[in-house]
Amino acid sequence: MAAVKMYTTLVCPYCVRAKSLLKQRGVEQIEEVRVDLDPSQRDSMIQLTGRRTVPQIFIGDTHVGGCDDLIALDQRGGLQPLLQA
Repeated sequence: MAAVKMYTTLVCPYCVRAKSLLKQRGVEQIEEVRVDLDPSQRDSMIQLTGRRTVPQIFIGDTHVGGCDDLIALDQRGGLQPLLQA
């Protein structure tokens, strides 16, 4: 299974929803980068993604985007193949 990395904050409902969906799809481990605890990580996230909002989700080397992007990818049937890659 591909590595999953997610930039999050503690109180983000979209982060919780994204983690829940990934777990439903068999993801057992998510590398969580808390940008609320380490502001320099937020800067890194913005440089990597061009976005300021959390979550920002990476599966392997692919930037999936945020929670809505993850849900849309799943609904299109693209999430499982990406996780299996």
